[in-house]
Amino acid sequence: MEFSYSDEQRALRELAARIFDARCSDEQRKRFARSGQAFDAALWRALATAGLLGTAIAAPTGAGLGLTELCILLEEQGRTLARAPLLATLVLGALPLTRFGSDAQRAHLKKVVAGELLVSAALEERSGAEPLQPGTRASAEGNGWRLRGESTCVPYGVEAQLLLLPAASASGVRMFLIETGADGVAVEPCASSSGEPQARITLRDARLPPQAALGEVADDVVRWTLERAWVAYAALQLGVLTEALRRAAAYVSERQQFGRPVGSFQAVRHRLADCYIDLEALRSVYLRAVWALDAGVASSAEVQAAKWWAARAGHRVSHAVQHVHGGLGADIEYPIHAFFLHATQYGLALGGSEPLLARIGAELAAGRVPGFT
Repeated sequence: MEFSYSDEQRALRELAARIFDARCSDEQRKRFARSGQAFDAALWRALATAGLLGTAIAAPTGAGLGLTELCILLEEQGRTLARAPLLATLVLGALPLTRFGSDAQRAHLKKVVAGELLVSAALEERSGAEPLQPGTRASAEGNGWRLRGESTCVPYGVEAQLLLLPAASASGVRMFLIETGADGVAVEPCASSSGEPQARITLRDARLPPQAALGEVADDVVRWTLERAWVAYAALQLGVLTEALRRAAAYVSERQQFGRPVGSFQAVRHRLADCYIDLEALRSVYLRAVWALDAGVASSAEVQAAKWWAARAGHRVSHAVQHVHGGLGADIEYPIHAFFLHATQYGLALGGSEPLLARIGAELAAGRVPGFT
């Protein structure tokens, strides 16, 4: 595989960085937090005007690029902690609609590219059921479907007009496209560690038309969506941790103790060196997973490795960065605390490092990873 970026990909990163940097300074984030808004609507419009919301949406509606380019955009969002529903709308919503949607379902993508429509996916359930074995039930009834179930931690679930939601049916697990304002669909706001808007979705005999199902019965839409969501969270985590470590290095180079920079002390240097190793390990496995998904090769092991490193590095690096800032690291008004909260939330969204390690071990023991049969 090729780890270097093309000229087009570097130009995409530079454009995204300019837009995020112009609107997401520390002071701007503080003002935004006091505004009570769910996301930065002006930033969203700027991303739409620049054509970035169509990054991975097929031409002619979008730019027709891939997951690699979309993850570059997410890295820059993570670096600046920009409040924008990029992962929810572009990864959880637009990617599966582009790949599996009918002509009528893909028609929504024009509004996504224009910044006029938010989409999300309800992949977590209050019962703790695996997304590939959801507790939500879909039963064919007359000329349509009836859905019952409850989902939680849905990113931007209140703000989204459309939701993708997996449900078990007689023919297998299917993904459904739901309007949040439909009868039988209840949406309640929830709090999150980082302040990102989330929601609880309750389906009480929600009736859907027959064309609400996404893809064919044989299509593994849910697994396909989950793998890209996990890698997208790794991209966000990489951006968050890269900037957090940069700030920590700058701080300990300037902070004086006993007449010397704190960063000159061996214990501090070694701890931040360990953070750098964790970060580069995350970068390597994440890029491998992105490449595997974009290239269409077997990717289960790569995705699981990226998930584990994103959760593990998120915990280790964010805690170390906070500790080397001393008392400032615990100050909720100091910017580094926001990086800690985002890293924690993304690690939890990925399932935590210890449960992930157990799953990877089971894959290895079962001989389902190439090279370990």
